[in-house]
Amino acid sequence: MNSMELPLVIFTVLSQGAVGLVALTATRQWASDGGSDMAQAPRTAWLTAVALLALGAFAAMFHLGHMGGAVRTLANLESAWLSREGLALGATGALLLAGYLSPGLRARGAATVAAVLGVTAVLVTSMTYAPAGFPALNNALPGVFFLLTAAVLGPALAAPFLPDAHQPAAMRALRAALLVSLVINLVVPCVWLSGGTVMRLTGEAFLAAPLYWLRLALMAASYALARGGRMPAWMLPLLAAQELLGRALFFMLPVHASVNIGNPF
Repeated sequence: MNSMELPLVIFTVLSQGAVGLVALTATRQWASDGGSDMAQAPRTAWLTAVALLALGAFAAMFHLGHMGGAVRTLANLESAWLSREGLALGATGALLLAGYLSPGLRARGAATVAAVLGVTAVLVTSMTYAPAGFPALNNALPGVFFLLTAAVLGPALAAPFLPDAHQPAAMRALRAALLVSLVINLVVPCVWLSGGTVMRLTGEAFLAAPLYWLRLALMAASYALARGGRMPAWMLPLLAAQELLGRALFFMLPVHASVNIGNPF
């Protein structure tokens, strides 16, 4: 890490947004009356999620030295989180596509399985980006950050597919996710300051970065503007911008343990 890793920024944000969309779809199915066949709007939402996953996977290929190496992604399932990540996201996309192509699918069960599989894929992805060489990230924090991205983008992506009666609930979900994300992203660098040398350097890097404060300002603005009973059309671009910025900082700013080699502490 320690560079922007733009392909990975795009890949992780798009795939987590897709999972958030699927989770909101599942919530809608459970809020509706009965396990009827999958309605057209949720099925279209699933197709949108498949498109987001496909775009993210395409972007991730530019991270590879040789794109042809993508065919070997699943070669090390027993030992590599990267291989497990590919399997989990691929299975999620396959299930979503099957759901879209199966008009008679039972809505509640299908939506629930897709949501659980998607959240599992996000957690597996977080393990890929929690390397031991980065003490600040070698813990549960990548999973927290990634799930928050899904929670923030999910309501905005799902809003066009929700009936009017469920629009206020989507706005409440967005405000809750934004508030939790804002607090966690403000507190975590301060917690890093209390850690060891390398972890403290990571906290200092975040707190000294103007882009970190810009992201917090965007999050605060999004929270303040997320009012009313319907998702405004401009909300999704604003949320996407702040999540892309946050993910770029995630890859750029954490300090590697090698900077402290040879020092006693």
